[in-house]
Amino acid sequence: MREHLAAVAELAEQYAGAVAWAEEARLAGLLHDLGKYGDAFQRRLHGQEVGLDHWSAGAWVALKLRCVAAALAIQGHHIGLQHLEIESLRQLDPQRLAQRHPLGLRLSATSVAELEKRLSADGLCLPEDTQPMLGSSLASTVPTMLDVRCLFSTLVDADFLDTEAHFQGDEGVKRYRPPGSTLDAHLALQAVLAHIRQTQATTSASQPVRVVREQLLKACLDNANHAPGLFTLTAPTGSGKTLAMLAFALAHAARHGLKRVVMVSPYLTLIEQTARVYRSIFAADPRLGEHYVLEHHSLAGLGEEHEQQDNEGQEGDASHAERYRRLLAENWDAPLIVTTNVQFLESLFSNRPGACRKLHRLRRSVILFDEAQTLPLDLAVPTLAALSHLAGAWGSSVVLATATQPAFSHLDEAVRKAGTPGWQPREVVSNAPALFMPMKRVQTQWGSPDTPVTWNDLADTLRAAHQVLCIVNLKRHARALWEALNDPAALHLSTNLCAAHRQAVLKEVRTRLAADQPVRLVATQCVEAGVDLDFPEVFRAWGPLDAIIQAAGRCNREGRRSEPGRLRIFLPEGEAYPPGGYAQATQVAKMLYRRHGPEAMNIDDPAFITAYYRELYDLTSIERSRRGQAILEAVRAGSFPDVARAYRLIEQDAINVVVPYAPQRALYERLRSEAETRGLTAAWIRRAQPLSVSVYRPRDDDPIWEALLPVPVAGGRQRAQSEWFICAVAADYHPQLGLVPAPHVWIA
Repeated sequence: MREHLAAVAELAEQYAGAVAWAEEARLAGLLHDLGKYGDAFQRRLHGQEVGLDHWSAGAWVALKLRCVAAALAIQGHHIGLQHLEIESLRQLDPQRLAQRHPLGLRLSATSVAELEKRLSADGLCLPEDTQPMLGSSLASTVPTMLDVRCLFSTLVDADFLDTEAHFQGDEGVKRYRPPGSTLDAHLALQAVLAHIRQTQATTSASQPVRVVREQLLKACLDNANHAPGLFTLTAPTGSGKTLAMLAFALAHAARHGLKRVVMVSPYLTLIEQTARVYRSIFAADPRLGEHYVLEHHSLAGLGEEHEQQDNEGQEGDASHAERYRRLLAENWDAPLIVTTNVQFLESLFSNRPGACRKLHRLRRSVILFDEAQTLPLDLAVPTLAALSHLAGAWGSSVVLATATQPAFSHLDEAVRKAGTPGWQPREVVSNAPALFMPMKRVQTQWGSPDTPVTWNDLADTLRAAHQVLCIVNLKRHARALWEALNDPAALHLSTNLCAAHRQAVLKEVRTRLAADQPVRLVATQCVEAGVDLDFPEVFRAWGPLDAIIQAAGRCNREGRRSEPGRLRIFLPEGEAYPPGGYAQATQVAKMLYRRHGPEAMNIDDPAFITAYYRELYDLTSIERSRRGQAILEAVRAGSFPDVARAYRLIEQDAINVVVPYAPQRALYERLRSEAETRGLTAAWIRRAQPLSVSVYRPRDDDPIWEALLPVPVAGGRQRAQSEWFICAVAADYHPQLGLVPAPHVWIA
């Protein structure tokens, strides 16, 4: 017991670093399991007790020492952060809890004074004068809650790692996992610049495109000396933004001693491609290695944690299995993280231990948002407030990079009202509009937004093309069009395909394009935003203007064709859109077309893009959005659970399905066998990623459940979980369409 508390305290203080509240983090480590000194908990270790609260005693002691953040962290390290509110904090009083515990638990000891004596007798002394993070004020703001989450992060990560070391050790000797590499920004930058030079030497891009890429890289390197803070990076599609922004991040980190680079992207296909490129760069240098990059998204985790947990038990029981399940989560101990908007942003507003344990890693980091136009508009104010605080108080830099820069600066006052320095970023490219005109490689033909085209008519048009990409808004539309084509040269790409399958399709597409062979690709918007394809002709269903511009980026991308590429916008039959603000943004694009005509729809003009966003903001009234206001109200109330429930980028729950993709059937069979015999482990999840498909959770009465086998959790008695499944019916994975269980249409 003493060793655990001392180790957690030391790790928590270490993770806090040189901040004023580092001692409070240490205090949280010393007190987080204070209740385990109770007699009842000692009986539990012998299987004689259940349903005990061993954390509230330590939280109450921290509260008596005026360390409110530590008290919240200690209370929340099993049940999640609760309420930064005086009456809620008073509920930690052991006398109240003994009479009526909100979770129906019993305290592990009735006397906190006795627990403190036993702690002292164990040689652990509490600091006499700890400087509290929150001082005397309990006013709750976005920055205040984020700071509490940071302290919470240091505690839960230290607790998880020390507990993991205990279970991984033997004969009473802990075995800690090796720490991740530290960022050598100078060396990493040299590797990136060498890769860029090699790419420039072998590129087939036109001279104007090469010049723009060189100008963008120069601007990124020249402006990396600016002090850490908020930045935008506006550059046209195909200008080499993904590598240029990494060069900026590394040069910026080298200049200011920042510790980590986090690349945040909206789509799995983009993340897979970005992570693959970054790994190849660093793997070439043995001083860096491919482990320099950590890829973290929905296929690398285990979904949401339970709302209530009392998970300190013996190694064989279900509560231990639950704790071991949480130990599988990554804590971002790597120099370069590639992750999703969902994973990153929801963690900033979460109250759960597993989601928050990585937040302390964001201090003094460079955080890059690729395709920043995908940030949720109705959550813009709380999102920008959190990012502003990361830059203002955590010593980090935040970069919003895109070809279609959302004009968020007009939200400066609203962001200030949330308790932050506001939103006035510095543009990395001082003359961004000058980069766009040389990159004009596409002629756009705008079809009427009021006259739909049938799938059969569209299929006839596509069959007449030698090489063409058609992008639609929904997976069921992609399937309908692919089937209407009835063409052996037609390929399909959507997130119904597992990662290995998507990579195979993209490789086949690039091979056919390079060999000037027939290729007709039907895809959802997963093919946009950074996927490196270069078609002479692209069809795009009416959608948000930024999506249309991204589609143009897949057309004549390298600018090497003698004729401009052609982008043709059409309205599909059965018009429908993904959930969220997608349909509303599409209507704004249509409104501009109806108001000004096709001549004014200049997707290469940053001023036109700004006008689009102004219209979109006026229509959506993001400063007064229902969800955004609900979050800010929950913040003012100090309710961590309510904030976490309200801040969801994807409101529909998802599951991960491991599929029998034929070219990797042997891997599928091994994964299925190991799942049955060993259960869910971190290693299993990593190996399952190439064959995993993430889909919305089917209805409880959907017959598809009969074809899905849940993977039990490893550790002692195996127990079912609800996030990872194996598709047991080979026919449900189509060789072109992916996971489409017939005859049930259950994937949006």
